[in-house]
Amino acid sequence: MSKLNNILILVPLYNEAPVLPELFDRLEKLGSSTAIHTSVLFIDDGSNDSTSVQLEENISGKANYSAIFLSRNFGHAMAITAGLANVPDSMDAVFIIDGDLQDPPELLPDFIAKMESGYDVVYGIRKNRKEGFLKKACYRMYYRLLKRFSNIKMPLDAGDFSLVSKKVVNELNKLPEESRYLRGLRSWVGFPQAGIEYNRENRKNGSSKYSLRSLFKLAFNGLFNFSEVPIRFIGMIGFISIVISLAYLGVTVYKKLMFGTVPEGFTALIFAIVLFSGVQLLSLGIIGEYILRIFFQVKQRPLYIVKSKIINGNAVHE
Repeated sequence: MSKLNNILILVPLYNEAPVLPELFDRLEKLGSSTAIHTSVLFIDDGSNDSTSVQLEENISGKANYSAIFLSRNFGHAMAITAGLANVPDSMDAVFIIDGDLQDPPELLPDFIAKMESGYDVVYGIRKNRKEGFLKKACYRMYYRLLKRFSNIKMPLDAGDFSLVSKKVVNELNKLPEESRYLRGLRSWVGFPQAGIEYNRENRKNGSSKYSLRSLFKLAFNGLFNFSEVPIRFIGMIGFISIVISLAYLGVTVYKKLMFGTVPEGFTALIFAIVLFSGVQLLSLGIIGEYILRIFFQVKQRPLYIVKSKIINGNAVHE
């Protein structure tokens, strides 16, 4: 990778009004402390607090700041997707950070140095997290299961915090997935990639916008979009069920021929019905996850809708 000259800092936002003053201050300091030219692109993902108002007030007239306002809340992945689709051709790479400042923007020089040593993607590896024990344990288990079952090489404990070259951005923009798992797509496109360990901070203000439902949706997108295990799991359960049934049939026939009796009992019957009904429902649920993704994909709706833009400090009317 040749020397980088222009970096775009991409910041998705959703109801981050409490943290914006510190975010603006730290981005300003970062821009003035690095020799590389940096620009900032905010993506307001349909915020319903004062985020959009603060953005307009703080970036109007500033040549290095831009913002895209989406028509509603499309989700974190779609906000980043909108940002990647609007990266100027003059940029050499894009630095993706979260607006809550849990991913410190001050690490940009480290990411740049790593990329200039020969990589197209440099991602952050969360060495320490500030969440509770149970949440951290769930994250840890999920990332390791995904790495084990994924059909591509998936880095452990890596989120969207990353520096990606313009070449990689162009490839990501070609991918049409509706159920987007960006860290998986980033791995899927290939190119030389490397990680940098860092300590993830607590949120500076406000609260997490990821509900339990959103976290499960994100986890399912990673598992079902990048692994064949769930659909093959159905076949494995079916095979095991047949083996168990044949074994039980063998025992039954043996007892009938040798002793003239067969196993009896209402409890055993109920157990068998509940067991195989559960297996069938689980199988239908797994198949349903794939059908649901096909259903939304074939609609070919746009991934997001832009309401308005501020480009290089000036409002753009389309």
